[in-house]
Amino acid sequence: MNKISLFAICLFISTQYALAQEITLSEIQLKQLGIVIAPLPPKQLGELTGIPAQVVIPSNQLYTVSAPLPAMIEQTLVGVGDFVHKGQILANLQSPALAEAQRSLLQAYTQSQLAQENLLRDEQLWKDGIIAESRMRMTRGAHREANASMSERKQSLKLAGMTESAIRQLLETNNLSSVLAITSPIDGVILEKNASAGQRLDAASPLFKVAQLKPLALEIQTPLANVRNLKVGANVTIPAFNAKGKITAIGQSLSGGNQTILVRALIREGTENLRPGQLVEASIANQSSGNAQWNIPNSALSRINSKAVLFIKTSSGFRTEPIILISEGAQNTVVSGNLKGDEKIAIAGVSALKSSAMGIGGAE
Repeated sequence: MNKISLFAICLFISTQYALAQEITLSEIQLKQLGIVIAPLPPKQLGELTGIPAQVVIPSNQLYTVSAPLPAMIEQTLVGVGDFVHKGQILANLQSPALAEAQRSLLQAYTQSQLAQENLLRDEQLWKDGIIAESRMRMTRGAHREANASMSERKQSLKLAGMTESAIRQLLETNNLSSVLAITSPIDGVILEKNASAGQRLDAASPLFKVAQLKPLALEIQTPLANVRNLKVGANVTIPAFNAKGKITAIGQSLSGGNQTILVRALIREGTENLRPGQLVEASIANQSSGNAQWNIPNSALSRINSKAVLFIKTSSGFRTEPIILISEGAQNTVVSGNLKGDEKIAIAGVSALKSSAMGIGGAE
């Protein structure tokens, strides 16, 4: 279709609208202008849609596994993405410091046993009146000190990753070992691996990050104007990934860049469709006035005289209907207005309709 024909059609539309306060179009003109109509989407009550959000791991479900002692990595047994169970061995380390800690425990254990024997002997001697009470008190003090030293060394080995049963076996057999098994603290998934065979490590060097991926958290950047109607416990959905959850916290401070409030939610349904770090669009049920709202494609929206409008299909053409924008998203916008819900609206070719309306109503 050439430019002259398009201009003639637009001029005809303007003339008709001016006379009848309605844009009258035939089916042929609808096709020529590329105007597409569709039913108004089902109404919804108090929902914000298309809000940008990011999937994150709740802080209490993320663990960093580190080397408790200076060591060298002998072998790694898992990789990124592997599912692991609590207590499962992730890597084996060689640590001379572990053998030294075990030797210190055995020495403390021997001293504790000797102090116990001295205490039993001196208690009997004191009862028989052979030794003074002051010596008895010194012996008791030495016994307590020996026990404290042994407990301290036991705790050091537990922090190094040795279990109670392994420590008990060490005390029974006196066999030292420099092999240090690194185990998973939870049932979860390996997210990061910073270890490779032959690598030398300092104490507290991070080896793995392990996380539980259900439930997941959602950090939602919510416009300030919409926050006042939100409540903790409100439903949150991620329609594109069939995920659902509830708001757990609403921030009190604005972000400096985009003047939004951080709203956090916990997602319990559909987590298998999400990944940590993923950017999504979320919908939040709010507690506004309860007026009906509609989720409209952005292609259907237009602005005339600084007012947002829809073009409603009538028996002979179209009419404009002012609306209020509730929440604007990348693809759709939630609106409210004097709509019944059974209307049909223009969702494509809106620019031609807008041109006619602006010609009658003045500049935008």
